[in-house]
Amino acid sequence: QVQLVESGGGLVQAGGSLRLSCAPSGRTFSSYAMGWFRQAPGKEREFVAAISWNGGSTYYADSVKGRFTISRDKAINTVYLQMNRLKPEDTAVYYCAAHRRAGSLIAAQAMGVREYAYWGQGTQVTVSS
Repeated sequence: QVQLVESGGGLVQAGGSLRLSCAPSGRTFSSYAMGWFRQAPGKEREFVAAISWNGGSTYYADSVKGRFTISRDKAINTVYLQMNRLKPEDTAVYYCAAHRRAGSLIAAQAMGVREYAYWGQGTQVTVSS
């Protein structure tokens, strides 16, 4: 059974930092782009960041650009989301996801929610003002 397990969420004050981790089990996604998405109460799931299969390309939502950094360590099959200068509007459940297709992607493919086939259970991030 393929699972994506997120960790690292929590409660932090505005201006603080958190690092989320995502570790797949059941298979490796070393040839697949990986992404982070988030969903706040009453809102649709939205794209946050994505990284290409080889780590050579990264993509960010405008709302997090310059504050969040996505990375991957292929040696340990883990993807990270470093979140700095957090704001109350960053409060949401954050999901890790693996793309449905291996190999290189264009930006639109890397950023589309429907482009991802495997999802984690999510980790709560709460930013207090």
